[in-house]
Amino acid sequence: MSQKKQDLKADTVLKNYWRNNERFADFFNAVLFEGRQIIKPEELEDGDTEESSILEHREFVKSIQASRDNIKIRKKSTVYGIEFVMLGMESQEHIHYAMPMRVMGYDYGIYKKQYDSNAEVCRTLKGLEEDEYLSGMRKTDKFAAVITVVVYYGEKPWNGATSLHEMLNIPKEMERYVNDYRMILVEARQNRLMMHNVNNVDFFNLLEIVLDRSIPREKAKEKVIQYSEEHNTDRTVIMTLAGATNSKIDYNAFEKGDGRMCTLFEEIARENELKGIEKGIEKGIEKGIEKGKAEGKTEGKAEGIIETGFEVGLSEHDILEKLQSKLNISLQMAQEYLLRFGKQAL
Repeated sequence: MSQKKQDLKADTVLKNYWRNNERFADFFNAVLFEGRQIIKPEELEDGDTEESSILEHREFVKSIQASRDNIKIRKKSTVYGIEFVMLGMESQEHIHYAMPMRVMGYDYGIYKKQYDSNAEVCRTLKGLEEDEYLSGMRKTDKFAAVITVVVYYGEKPWNGATSLHEMLNIPKEMERYVNDYRMILVEARQNRLMMHNVNNVDFFNLLEIVLDRSIPREKAKEKVIQYSEEHNTDRTVIMTLAGATNSKIDYNAFEKGDGRMCTLFEEIARENELKGIEKGIEKGIEKGIEKGKAEGKTEGKAEGIIETGFEVGLSEHDILEKLQSKLNISLQMAQEYLLRFGKQAL
């Protein structure tokens, strides 16, 4: 039977991983409470279930889930009744320089949906005061709080804003009057979270190694394989690691055995190498444009692609494919460019 390679989409595999209540509770306890076990797994309820106690309408549930990576409801009994808190997680592969505003929008969306749902109920109630009826809520009504954590899985240090104020040009004397909105950020590549769940510990320890570009690749490979063997890393963690690093892996290669982490690491390295080649090709196009201004834009691009392709070790077949895809030209035209500029590049 032939082995099939499946593409793991980072958002899908991460959503699946964090659906587990034990992992989710452990992560939020690490982020919010320095590892103290305040949030219990049994208190968590999926935000996308029809039975969610806080959500009365199925459409409301669907609309919330559609806009969030992961969201769970913490439901805790107290002497005063039931407390509800919504816990949201947003996964980022790349730096987003407007992330504080996005988080503010996500959170507002949930508050707005709670308000709309509450207002529908209020319209059917009798005995409301005029202000309550016009407001769409009674003065005693309260909404569930939302806490959103952004998890960044990129290899570069986060250099974007972490608050709304950092995105605004505010005169100093007016700063105190401009409302701020801060986001909670966790950088997977470098964190000091106190986690207790074994899968979470392994996941973030391995991410720290894989995403650290200061470690030579062979040394990093040795470290992840050694770690995986010593800690008997769970298959789920390896799959999630592949998804978080946006790698393509062969599921069938991951039977129990010493070579499974080795295979994954080689795929990660190969993907990063291909990304580097692609960036080199783009730079070659830019360089070719400058070179070929006198000859014509397309010819300049072709020369840049060919020159860069040979520099990074691409075969003639691969270079021809790049020429066709990047310049939208026929195979015959690509061959003519390769014949014309290939000798100059060698």
